[in-house]
Amino acid sequence: MSKLQSVVLSIGLVLFCLLYFGFSTKPKSTAGIESKRVVATEITDINNLIRNVQDELTADQKSYLITLEKEVEGSENESNKIELLKRLSGKWFEYKQPHIAGFYAEKVAETENTVDAWSIVGTTYAAAFKMEAEQKVKDYARAKATAAFENAISLAPDAIQSKVNLALCYVEYPLPDNPMKGILMLIDLNKENPDNPLVLTNLGRLAIQTGQYDKAIERLGRVVELDPNNRNANCLLAQAYGEMGNQEKTDFYLNKCKA
Repeated sequence: MSKLQSVVLSIGLVLFCLLYFGFSTKPKSTAGIESKRVVATEITDINNLIRNVQDELTADQKSYLITLEKEVEGSENESNKIELLKRLSGKWFEYKQPHIAGFYAEKVAETENTVDAWSIVGTTYAAAFKMEAEQKVKDYARAKATAAFENAISLAPDAIQSKVNLALCYVEYPLPDNPMKGILMLIDLNKENPDNPLVLTNLGRLAIQTGQYDKAIERLGRVVELDPNNRNANCLLAQAYGEMGNQEKTDFYLNKCKA
């Protein structure tokens, strides 16, 4: 992998992570949230998932998780219980089990019921379907991720980030019977918000992946017109021009990417 490709890959991963944090909007009612959340069918029971990864944990890791679980069960203070659940989620993620980390993040979101909380749930499960190899776990994680982002959208319908996040779930792990769903969602968002840097940057990145370099340059060029110091767009432009063999433009945007 070239130095340029390494830089662009790193930026792309950062972009993907940053996409999943929205606004801390509090809901007026939880009436619509529960009905949307139950759409994510439990393909695999969480207890089975936990049992399946027991052999991958060290004795100290198991002991720590058991201790946290007992503290959660014994806690009568809601704020303390939420903090313990966050710690459990964080530890499972640290132990490279994001599909289980997502379960505990979801418990937090069910209580806090904010855009931020549901976005974290979606982010965590999205990491799971990208990292996991087992089909049923990937399907489980995608269903949970999309439901979480739908909840975030219901709390802040005008916020574009959650809509982009939802589309990216279908882009990164397409539905077998509708593989273009995520791309079409992004295109619709672009029509509604033609100068939104987040939408344009993702469409530009996807255009590079499919070899549509002219289209990528057009979209990413618009981003740097709006925001000349947008690092993600500059790095992707360097990659696009590099693929087209334009070394002068590649060097120009690579320098801005590194700045």
